[in-house]
Formats: sequence, structure tokens, C-alpha cells
Amino acid sequence: MKNAVKNAVKRTALLAALTTAIATVAFAHGDVTPQPVNTDALPEVGEEWLTENPYRAEEAGEEVWLKAIEIGSSGYNQNCARCHGLGVVSGGLAPDLRYLEAEEYGDEWFVERFQHGMTQNGVTKMPAFGELLGQKAAWAIRTYVETRPDDGALDDHMTRLTEIRDHLLAGDVENPTAVQEELASIADDVETGSGAPVADSVAFEAARNMTDDPATWKHTADLLTVGLSAAE
Repeated sequence: MKNAVKNAVKRTALLAALTTAIATVAFAHGDVTPQPVNTDALPEVGEEWLTENPYRAEEAGEEVWLKAIEIGSSGYNQNCARCHGLGVVSGGLAPDLRYLEAEEYGDEWFVERFQHGMTQNGVTKMPAFGELLGQKAAWAIRTYVETRPDDGALDDHMTRLTEIRDHLLAGDVENPTAVQEELASIADDVETGSGAPVADSVAFEAARNMTDDPATWKHTADLLTVGLSAAE
């Protein structure tokens, strides 16, 4: 599998950080005020906290999964990005959550930390979000986090995606169905850092938004522009 060795190394490093080194990390979350996350559009999950993500597509269906990513993206950016990085790309101070395995072991660690936070020597390093934001917000953010593309996952496709973007902006797409299928094919080739089966990459979003209607091409091109810039 492409990037398998790199992913294994990164996940091993993350687990080491989660179990040992995290206690010595020099960053503070204590001054972060949790911001509410509107999860009304997501299915209820009950009062008892789960140990496995209920919003994955294979369990909840693709529509719920996509909605969880959308809500989780907003929730993450409001509450987590300051320390864990925009796009879940850590700057090195906090653990890179992209490499937390998309399975029950990773889910258990994530939701325990989300629910209870972390305190070291009487100092709050991470606030407890559970009571304030709730379980639905936790799993939405988890869904967003685990669908982040791996480092360099788009490198082999940057030139072609830029060409597609330029054609969309110019409005000279001769076969929009073929272009949409190509974007979907590129999206299928993009790996997540977590091992989740589908990456919510710029190619994935572009394929979802583009149709044979020229009215959608500008928006798709804009998505590509933003996504390609972030990937560089």
C-alpha cells in the first residue's frame, strides 16, 4: 500500500505521544473557551457515551457521514484548530490527530480526552468539552479528523487538478461527465492518515460538487483553488 511505511511510522509516533510524551508537551489549552456546535442535523446517539464512532458511512450511511464531516469541520475549527492546527495538520506542539487510527482503539482515546480533557500538576492543558458540547459534537469532530488526507497525498495529482481547475474557470470543458469521473478517480487514490477508507480531499469535494451544468463549474474551480493552495 502506498505510504504504508510512512503511515506506520507516524502512527507509532502519535501513539507514543498519546501514552508517554504528551504529559511534557509545552502548550496550554486552558484559555480556550468551548464554542457551541449545532448538531441538530445528526442522528441521536443516546445519553451513554459510546466507544466507537457512530457516524462512519458503513454504519450510518453516506448522507449522515457527509453531514458529520461538515459539522465536525466547523466544530473543529472553532474549538480545536488553535492547538491541533488548521486542517488537523499539527505544528508540532500538539499531537497530529490525523494519525489516530480510525477504529475503536483510536475512538476510545479521542472521546475520553474530548469528554474529560487533560490536567497536569493542577494546570488545565486541555479543557473538558464533553459536558458543554455533547457526544454528537465529539463524534462529528472525530469524523472530520479521521478523513483528513495524509501528508503529500495529492502530490502526484497537483498538476492535473490545476489543469482541471483552469479549464473550469475558462468554461471550456468538453466532457464534464468525464471530468467529474476523473476527479472521483483521483479522490479514490487519496489516502487518509488515520486509515479511514475515504479521504475528504479537495478532489472528493470537487467531484461531489461538479455536474454537467456549467453553473457548477465556477464553484468547483473555487474549491480546487482553495484546496490546492492548502495542499502546497
